[in-house]
Amino acid sequence: MNPTEASFDHGVASGDPLSDQVIIWTKLTADKETVLVTYKVATDPAMKNVFQMGKEFALAENDHTLKVDLKGLKPASTYYYQFECEGAQSVIGRTKTLPSGSVDQVNLAIVSCSNFEWGYFNPLAALAKRDSIDAVLHLGDYIYEYQISGYGDTTIGRLHEPPYEIVSLQDYRTRYAQYRRTAAFQKVHQMHPFITVWDDHEIANDAHVEGAQNHQAEEGAYQDRKAAARKAYFEWMPIRENADKVYRKFQFGELVDLLMLDERLAGRTEPVESIDDPNYQNADRTILGSEQKEWFLTELKNSKAQWKIIGNQVIFSDLRFGEIFPKRPLNLDAWDGYPYEKKSVLDFLKTQQIKNVIFTTGDTHCSWAFETPTSVEDYQLKGAAANVAVEFGTTSISSGNYDEYTTMDTVQFAQGLYHKNNPHLKYVNLHDHGYLLLRIRKEVSVAEWYYVPGLRTPGDEEKLGKRIKVKSGSAELILEKEISKNDGMD
Repeated sequence: MNPTEASFDHGVASGDPLSDQVIIWTKLTADKETVLVTYKVATDPAMKNVFQMGKEFALAENDHTLKVDLKGLKPASTYYYQFECEGAQSVIGRTKTLPSGSVDQVNLAIVSCSNFEWGYFNPLAALAKRDSIDAVLHLGDYIYEYQISGYGDTTIGRLHEPPYEIVSLQDYRTRYAQYRRTAAFQKVHQMHPFITVWDDHEIANDAHVEGAQNHQAEEGAYQDRKAAARKAYFEWMPIRENADKVYRKFQFGELVDLLMLDERLAGRTEPVESIDDPNYQNADRTILGSEQKEWFLTELKNSKAQWKIIGNQVIFSDLRFGEIFPKRPLNLDAWDGYPYEKKSVLDFLKTQQIKNVIFTTGDTHCSWAFETPTSVEDYQLKGAAANVAVEFGTTSISSGNYDEYTTMDTVQFAQGLYHKNNPHLKYVNLHDHGYLLLRIRKEVSVAEWYYVPGLRTPGDEEKLGKRIKVKSGSAELILEKEISKNDGMD
């Protein structure tokens, strides 16, 4: 193969870091079925202090994607890596292992929901510039499955590839490739390790085990589509493959246990369409599935970490919006749609007296901060004494939020109604795009929402929009009235 026949057009990535391991990833553009790729790992950005090298094959059957699980690394250490194929070289990636033992601080960036047609991925470009990130949590909707103009704004000329709704394995691969050719996605993956999980749009809207709202019979068997979507996801994400399970645990020393959940394909049963459905309260309706739920509760109970962070796709806390959407008073695609299982988790947190639980959530394209009580009624009677956890929701990277559909006056009015009907809701922003930065310390965890000025043109500017704290041992949120540039958290 000549150097001009091979290239690394989709950059590099790393993910699923452990204290002594990390996945590194690349995609080779090549015209052969099997291509030999060399990789090297160094402790310096100039790649002079190389301590690990190897060769692996990039195979056409895996879309010429390549993952290497590096082992024998040191905890809390930064590494640099690069791939080469017969003269063609990738960019140099940077990654980081997780800490072990006593840990003073952990910084997690939390993102979700990137729709190519809605605008440029500017929050990712801003996030790529940060240095002190231990990992980026991507909580799903990395891609969207729709056809051109199916869900988006095509007026700036960003059009889905392929142009139709994706169904086949090659369709999903083409869509991922389009995303990973963008400068923002390439840069953020180059600079930070990712910990990812899928939501629904990696498959189809409102996906569950047996079907999806956006899957019709004429598109073929749903199980075939789901298998294609899963294969493409494991090809393109820097994720460690463990029997195709994406719910898993990461330990940041003694400070944080991170539990990543799969609320789509591990066990979710079909959502109901109304709270009047006679099956709405049934015990056999599940968002996690019995196996994952048992794993989740066992990990919570046995965790010795000071903080338990949950990588959660859809909102866990109660959220009532009947005054805004009278025909849909609850989001039945979220945990509110599975009340029996949700209550069992809340009761478990209460009876087991598990402290310092933070749910981090994507999906809604809005920013949220909840105190999470056993019920809204308990909160109205007891206040913060009813809380068993807190929840921070990240807005979208680029997917449409309220102001893409209506006026800012209406957005502000809706935010007021959310607060009125949800006394445990302490912050909501329905209009800005960006990401969430969670700074975890022994005595306090701080959530910071960073927003970008817009998505219509490429950029990497950002501003701090809101900062909210929760102290260790408490499930009551502390809101800052005025945001200072630096409070010693960096």
